[in-house]
Amino acid sequence: MGKNCFTYFKASTENIELPKRFTFPFYYEPHPLSVLAAKELQEHLETQTDWEHNFGINEETEGLRIGKMFGVLVVKNKKGELGYLSAFSGKLAESNHHPKFVPPVFDMLTEDSFFNQGMKILNPMNRQIEVLEAESAFLKSKKTLKEVKEKATETIQTAKTAAKIAKKERKAKRVEAKKILDAAAYEALNVELSKESTRSNYVIKDMNRYWSERVSEQEAELKVFTDEIDALKQKRKEISASLQQQLFDQYTFLNQAGEHKSLGAIFVDVPPIAGAGECAAPKLLQYAFLNELELISMAEFWWGKSPKSAIRKHQQYYPACRGKCKPILGHMLNGVETDDNPMLVNTAMGQEISTVYEDEYMLVINKPAEFLSVPGKIIEDSVQFRMQLKYPDATGPMVVHRLDMSTSGLMIIAKSIESYKFLQQQFIKRKVKKRYVALLEDLVEKDEGLINLPLRVDLEDRPRQLVCYDYGKNSQTKWKVIDRKNGQTRMHFFPITGRTHQLRVHSAHPLGLNIPIIGDDLYGNKGDRLHLHAEFIEFMHPVSKEMMQIEVAAEF
Repeated sequence: MGKNCFTYFKASTENIELPKRFTFPFYYEPHPLSVLAAKELQEHLETQTDWEHNFGINEETEGLRIGKMFGVLVVKNKKGELGYLSAFSGKLAESNHHPKFVPPVFDMLTEDSFFNQGMKILNPMNRQIEVLEAESAFLKSKKTLKEVKEKATETIQTAKTAAKIAKKERKAKRVEAKKILDAAAYEALNVELSKESTRSNYVIKDMNRYWSERVSEQEAELKVFTDEIDALKQKRKEISASLQQQLFDQYTFLNQAGEHKSLGAIFVDVPPIAGAGECAAPKLLQYAFLNELELISMAEFWWGKSPKSAIRKHQQYYPACRGKCKPILGHMLNGVETDDNPMLVNTAMGQEISTVYEDEYMLVINKPAEFLSVPGKIIEDSVQFRMQLKYPDATGPMVVHRLDMSTSGLMIIAKSIESYKFLQQQFIKRKVKKRYVALLEDLVEKDEGLINLPLRVDLEDRPRQLVCYDYGKNSQTKWKVIDRKNGQTRMHFFPITGRTHQLRVHSAHPLGLNIPIIGDDLYGNKGDRLHLHAEFIEFMHPVSKEMMQIEVAAEF
């Protein structure tokens, strides 16, 4: 087993009751044993001297700062002794192996591994391609082709523009000539103008032919270089694909029943995401199964500076990611009794939707927290479902706009498709005014401001959102502090756009307020509820065209 992997607890665990079932890895409150193990691992990270890595905890430390996800797995060994395993995601200090931490499922970094042997072939090819693409003759030929194409486009376009102007002028001449010339003179003029038109068409055709030949000549010259480069790239692609497939086959994961399954076999329908199998959770479970350890509980925490895109807080616990880990852990935990998946629980059960305003055309409701706006993949119970039951004669989708499941507050419901379209257009054109109230975990220094961060979904861990300046959609929020008490900040949010989780991300992200909303289980710390409430809305009534202003105070 290795003395550096199984770690006995330093502190006493006698008074901590063991969990009845293993941790559900995708949504959990860390068990006290996991918390204790994590605390001891964190103490080790602060004091160890075996390796160096700049986690960015100390802002004064120079160099690249990279935070890291760590995991602990509480286990019992064959003697029935309680201890824990430790792991890190990916590499740490440019290595896969460190004292105290479990090894990777498959180590591709060993000197004689097929991966490194393959890289010894690929690296020279990469350098050769870089050299060829940097040669002056290639760059000159590439530049010349671009210039010829630009000149061709410009010249032909100029000729076409001139031809259009000349055509208009000929038309004007015909109109004017018809007024003052006799039939014979007008016919003679018309013949001459037709010849001009024909000559103009021939000029443009000749010009197209000339520039087409020039472009073809230059493309042929460039092809001498690109053929060699493309051949190398194709060979590199084939070797890379073969190497990737070998990796998929070598990454084999074990489960409690002793069944092995490769990465390729686990990701049958879609290719594995880069880094799949290198997260802390699969490493921990693999080591436990290989060494016949009994699973007790598990937790993962972030250590260090948050990445620029995702929201990660130092020492905070996080669930396993869905994109990379869910398919793998689905196999590894097969047969292990885990806590219930809370995402399969209908949290709307027993909750009632209160109506704040209603007439024959529409209504405004106060949605409870932890209540879906529209049916989910598994749970049908939602605002839309309840409204359709309550108003069976209504037409259209009814739900004009949505709130996050965890957010409470005002929602507009339309009773007819006509009202729905009228109201929804106001949201599309951003005519609706909304105000949210939120309670934040810490003190916000400034009194008001504007947050502007581009957001997109985290493809590897839905439904989390990322800040992404390359592919994110514009999202803006105005905010204003109401008061500060007991180390917390109550504030108003005025969303200008309406992106998924916009207020939650803008609140928690380091480039936003850098303080999560209380109870935010995705971007902050889990609590009794998310302290975010849509308390005010202003819109135009679909029939009377009156401006409606409706407000409901938050219950926190």
